[in-house]
Amino acid sequence: MLKELLESNNLKFDDKFYEDCEVFTKLLQQWGKVHNLSGRLTKEDINENILDSLYPLTFIENHESFADIGTGAGYPGLILAIALRDVKSYLIEPRIKRVSFLNFVKASLKLENLTVLCNRVEEVKDLKVDLITSRAVTNTSLLLDITKNIKKENSSYLFYKGSMLEEELEIAKINNYKIVNRKDRNYLYVKGK
Repeated sequence: MLKELLESNNLKFDDKFYEDCEVFTKLLQQWGKVHNLSGRLTKEDINENILDSLYPLTFIENHESFADIGTGAGYPGLILAIALRDVKSYLIEPRIKRVSFLNFVKASLKLENLTVLCNRVEEVKDLKVDLITSRAVTNTSLLLDITKNIKKENSSYLFYKGSMLEEELEIAKINNYKIVNRKDRNYLYVKGK
């Protein structure tokens, strides 16, 4: 089911990826009921969130590293780390329960490319990444501000946004961006210089 969903959206992965997603789904369903990690725990909802996390791979450039801000139950950062095992991945999440879950999945799947940081992004030191991602954390202007300490001179941004994006772009005063829509999701990709 997940494979067909992803392939119908021009996303192709090897069998190991789908095995890892199966483990992730089971762990999220187990942990989610106990620790309230996500309100959407059906297999269909999880598959849709996996697709939502990965869809930008159809239009963004490759990066050597990324940091996901406020990863929560794993979207999009953990899913991207599973799909991109050759990319150095950082999940920045301040809530301990969620960090415990992310670390458990990391260990279960042997994700050597992944580092989970229990912190607020504005307090992270000694980290610079090529791509900064975030889904449903805060408005675009504030995201740009709170992530400046992990940004390289030419870092790109990938924000998973909803219907308020146009207003946010006016306030943030950014240029050199691309917006891709899928269902109710707006993907904002701001390419580094």
